[in-house]
Amino acid sequence: MLRHLTNIYRLGVKELWSLRRDPTMLVLIVYTFTIAVYTAATAVPETLQDAAIAVVDEDDSPLSSRIVTAFYPPRFTAPARITLAEVDPALDAGDYTYVLDIPPGFQRDVLAGRAPNLQLNVDATRIGQAFAGAGLVQLIAMGEVSEFVQRYRSIAAPSVDLALRARFNPALKQSWFVSLMEVVSHVTMLSIILTGAALIREREHGTVEHLLVMPVTPAEIMLAKMWSMGAVVLLAASASLNLVIRGALNVTIEGSVALFLVGATLHLFATTAMGIFMATLARTMPQFGLLIMLVLLPLQVLSGGNTPRESMPRLVRDLMLAAPTTHFTELSQAILYRGAGLDVVWRSFAALLVIGAVFFFVALARFRKAIGQLA
Repeated sequence: MLRHLTNIYRLGVKELWSLRRDPTMLVLIVYTFTIAVYTAATAVPETLQDAAIAVVDEDDSPLSSRIVTAFYPPRFTAPARITLAEVDPALDAGDYTYVLDIPPGFQRDVLAGRAPNLQLNVDATRIGQAFAGAGLVQLIAMGEVSEFVQRYRSIAAPSVDLALRARFNPALKQSWFVSLMEVVSHVTMLSIILTGAALIREREHGTVEHLLVMPVTPAEIMLAKMWSMGAVVLLAASASLNLVIRGALNVTIEGSVALFLVGATLHLFATTAMGIFMATLARTMPQFGLLIMLVLLPLQVLSGGNTPRESMPRLVRDLMLAAPTTHFTELSQAILYRGAGLDVVWRSFAALLVIGAVFFFVALARFRKAIGQLA
């Protein structure tokens, strides 16, 4: 047993030295857990910001002036005054996201109770702003009309007072959720890439034949690649949680990072085995990259990190129970967001252990077959 552990340790150290001499992989690891996490959390504004809006004021009345001046930074840029003939060219050129057309006689019709129409033209190719701001533009315009008709600004007292308490993310910051889910996603992605690339690198450099004449077993070779690459991912994830998530983004982590890393270790047991298995199917790195795309997309999209599992079809939910990402996402959200302890996430831990064992033995059988063909 001691000899086996020594072989696994030394082979793993060899993998770490090989990774150290691969600048491309080192840059990928650093970028993935720093810049990629930060930009994903901050690139998409949490609210409407600096949306370009123009107004066609054909009424030129006090009411139309109130509506125009109601749009101001930081949600909107200062409204531009354009003519009706300029609407289509401006939208075609992408100059504005919204163009509000106030028809002539608008104030007169409002005061007479005729319910005139306002036309809002939206550039729907800017899907983020178009989705978030169309309702807001309508709300602002109708609010100004209502206050103008009432002759004073007032807020009607609601018949029911709703007390809203947001748990775990009081300010409802999108960056809190996105940044943590990015780390969870990158743990899966990099563990598969690094482990599979380590095996393909052995084949491309011709060092697999060297391993075959050494007194080591396929299980030892496979375990060495798994622990070494898994350790790199764990170290990078831990640094990202502390330096990027807590430091740069000021995200509050409710639970134990150590417990999360234990769950990540069980997850890596499964995903690194998947990387080995996929590397035995692919002969080159380009083939391995294409195979990763086919596997990672459903694993990430259907894991529950982007869309709640409750909203998925029952068949998809049942099938994804066999995927390690489902249980890893579940335990990550429970620990990092809600501060859950082992008494809550032990089922996810057990599921990852079982799934990892299955993947390991399947990958080991395939690895032995692949090595046998080389011999």
